[in-house]
Amino acid sequence: MIRCLAFAVSATFCVSVWAQGTLAMYCSSPSTAWCQGMAIGFERATGVKVSVTQKATGELFAQIKAEGGNPRGDIWWAGPGDAFLQAAEEGLLETYKSPNLSELHDWARREAEVSKYRVAGVYGGILALGYNTELVAKKKLPIPRCWKDLLDPAYKGEVMLSNPNSSGTAYMMLASLVQIFGEDQAFRYMKALNANVNQYARSGIGPMTAVTRGETAIGSTVLHGVVNESVRGFPVKPILPCEGVGYEVGSMAIIKGTRNPDNARKFFDWALTVDAQKIGLQVGEYAIPTNRNVPLPSRVPDLASIKLIDYDTAKYGSVTERKRLLERWEKEINAVAR
Repeated sequence: MIRCLAFAVSATFCVSVWAQGTLAMYCSSPSTAWCQGMAIGFERATGVKVSVTQKATGELFAQIKAEGGNPRGDIWWAGPGDAFLQAAEEGLLETYKSPNLSELHDWARREAEVSKYRVAGVYGGILALGYNTELVAKKKLPIPRCWKDLLDPAYKGEVMLSNPNSSGTAYMMLASLVQIFGEDQAFRYMKALNANVNQYARSGIGPMTAVTRGETAIGSTVLHGVVNESVRGFPVKPILPCEGVGYEVGSMAIIKGTRNPDNARKFFDWALTVDAQKIGLQVGEYAIPTNRNVPLPSRVPDLASIKLIDYDTAKYGSVTERKRLLERWEKEINAVAR
């Protein structure tokens, strides 16, 4: 039997669905097109039928923990590596050393090594801010160039961020600020910034969605999130704060106790290939592929031109550090009335 599936980039894939088994994919990417594109691409390549559950990174992490020894998911794909590293440390992920790791950039292979081969990098994302050019011009707001510029009273009610307890991107921002300024100074900065924040969204994509719609002037995001919307014709531009920015290694892992281990390993191997990593670019998601052989369009960010901090993924992906920072953020930032 053959089933034909419409794909987001105006292609149609015809997929053999003879008894090749199933795969339950947990997807933390905010892009439905990317989640579905990966599912369809894998089904096309293998005949394995894929079901997709799409939620924010923190929400899926909590779900995987809650399901414990009786997991409903087989593979967890996309989302900042910090959460994956914590899940690995907590024993929620299977060990698997894919033969395709040799095709990845060094920074992506390090993710696998740090996790003792329970996590692999599938894309890179750069922490950024995005702003709506029309709204900023209309309200005659200055364009911020640095993190500290956001403290300007002119931005009162004009900044939207995300909640790091539910958003992996927001946790990356929290950990980046701690590494840039030092922990106590970073929390003093976030307390001061609180006065200008109109909302802490549950998902990492929330602020950029609001910026795109003209509902807020400035929002936290990742660089490719701004590029994606700009390419689609929205009046948005990115900001890479002058003090430096952290980065995420968007990751993937096999969930401990998976009911479909063979298909989970097949997906893991396939997701590291050139063909799989082209899918993000084909659906207009301009993150940095981890496979060094993927041909890159000009819209993919040039890492050499960006002031990246030396983001300590091992430390800030650990259970102890994540828990401590998130609890402090909840108590000192989120609980404070604005």
